[in-house]
Amino acid sequence: MNVQIVAVSTAESSQLTTKQDPSPPCRLKWVPTSTDHIVDAEKHLLSLVKTGYKTEQVDIGSGPSGSKIKWFRSSSNEPRYINTVTFDSSQDSPTIVLIHGYGASQGFFFRNFDTLASKFQVIAIDLLGWGGSSRPDFTCKSTEETEAWFIDSFEEWRKAKNLTNFILLGHSFGGYVASKYSLKHPEHVKHLILAGPAGFANESEHSSEQFAKFKSSWKGAVADHIWECNFTPQKLIRGLGPWGRNIVQKYTGNRFGSYSQGDPLTEEESKLLTGTLISSIFQRCSNIYLL
Repeated sequence: MNVQIVAVSTAESSQLTTKQDPSPPCRLKWVPTSTDHIVDAEKHLLSLVKTGYKTEQVDIGSGPSGSKIKWFRSSSNEPRYINTVTFDSSQDSPTIVLIHGYGASQGFFFRNFDTLASKFQVIAIDLLGWGGSSRPDFTCKSTEETEAWFIDSFEEWRKAKNLTNFILLGHSFGGYVASKYSLKHPEHVKHLILAGPAGFANESEHSSEQFAKFKSSWKGAVADHIWECNFTPQKLIRGLGPWGRNIVQKYTGNRFGSYSQGDPLTEEESKLLTGTLISSIFQRCSNIYLL
């Protein structure tokens, strides 16, 4: 089966790598949170959606049978699960599966669910390690292992849901995962839709020159060193504790409000989306970042 790829827009990125970032016990965190907090925050965000839905924790086991490399790359054999939201639709509607972007969760699609559900059977997931999904310790050492961690865990989820011939939509980092999954398992993907996919650069010559110039400057060298030392924006926000909440709130208000090119978020929408983002950031157990 040929996989149809629809690129909605582009984003900068390339390969994946990861480094472990153990989280302290919840009671020791500046901003106490847990997976239950995240699920509750997502529930409040989804209260804005008019279409009925159900949420489930889909058990994906501890790894595919016969695998030479354990995709979960973990010292623990505890079961893994992927937080899944399925929206009401007519039985004959085609199925579309949504994969969110970096540092996000399925709740970021909240404005799209009602429209999509009028034409499709909509299923949205939180990638393993993010949102309301389980957070096993992360020990991948290479790009290949990291890709397998996401691709194979998604495949185990597909098997558990008994899905095939579905439309797969990935946004940003989710587009990267969706692309890699479709290349490995094209028999299950009817159409592939990429919205602002990471890894599909389409920069102008001017922006490419600007980026190259910045990389060669001392500021670029410092930024690159900080990045290589696993100092991500999420780690900075977690380190700032309560002050980090204000940064997230300001980012959400600017990114989806004053700087939005479309219909900006209302005050209530911004508040609920911020709550979901904060809960997820402060519960992060590992940093997965792009080179």
